[in-house]
Amino acid sequence: MVSHDRELLDLVDMTAELEEKGLTLYGGNYTFYSGQKAIEQTALEQDIHSQERALKQAKVKARDAMERQQKRDTRGKAQKENAGVARIMLKTFKNQSEQSTAKMKNAHAEKTSHISQNLSELRVSRSAIDQLQIRFNSLKLPAGKTVFDAERLNFSYNGYQLWPNEGLTFKVLGGERIALKGLNGSGKTTLVKLLLGKLTPTSGHLKSAFSQPVYIDQDYSLIDGQLTVYQQAQSHNELGIEEYVVRTRLHQCLFDQEDWDKPCSALSGGERLRLALCCLTLQRHAPDLLILDEPTNNLDISGIRILTSAVSDYAGTLIIISHDRQFTGDIRVTRELML
Repeated sequence: MVSHDRELLDLVDMTAELEEKGLTLYGGNYTFYSGQKAIEQTALEQDIHSQERALKQAKVKARDAMERQQKRDTRGKAQKENAGVARIMLKTFKNQSEQSTAKMKNAHAEKTSHISQNLSELRVSRSAIDQLQIRFNSLKLPAGKTVFDAERLNFSYNGYQLWPNEGLTFKVLGGERIALKGLNGSGKTTLVKLLLGKLTPTSGHLKSAFSQPVYIDQDYSLIDGQLTVYQQAQSHNELGIEEYVVRTRLHQCLFDQEDWDKPCSALSGGERLRLALCCLTLQRHAPDLLILDEPTNNLDISGIRILTSAVSDYAGTLIIISHDRQFTGDIRVTRELML
């Protein structure tokens, strides 16, 4: 079974992880696998810190040894000159001293190079998601302020009312984290479009109070497929942030230099997600309303973890449509609206 559904993966007896280095088997379900990966990651981080300390100590020892050698050479030269040693002998002693110094320098360089190589390999082994840095601010509405107030809200397709009887009556308050639930065809996406003003109600009333909404659907349509990764980031650079800062933000979102000229149309679901979140960090105004429409459909597990991390720190009003119960639980949904 190949699946990114973590709930489903908890029903299996063994988990196989496929990476560039090969296939690794874990003797349990997804929860067991996650626990083992966390242990491995902790051990890896400890190894990295240990090698960083060893490298620092090796460099200090090398510097101290070189300083001591130079002092010895200076003292020895002065003593020989004072003793009236012939010039040709002084030159011989100088050559011997330089050879000794070079030998010591090479020995320390070899040691630090070996530690540096180990450290580099350990850092490469670190999971990309654990290096990821995505943090976007939000305009936090005061708790209790009404963001949406709907009364008998309805919309008709070809004369057919989407929500018969009395329509929809509800309120959404500032800072709430709401999951919009319902069967396929119950009108979840239509309701989102009504909330964002992209559709006009055919009956009922809807009052709204927000200034900077952001809508992210499962196709990440805010990404322009005709632009490159770098051009997409710059298109959201409303503050005129310097070029090196934009490139740093892209790097923090795991887009290296070789990715900057890649067309957005060639990006995977996870890459489009990371780029969309990166763009939000470059906008002039932080979003006070974030609406996610089935955002995990085209994501693998690492992509879901990225989105979970970013959304968990979001302080504005959040409305999400998702069938992923673990995801809605992880982002701390406070209540549900059932259509």
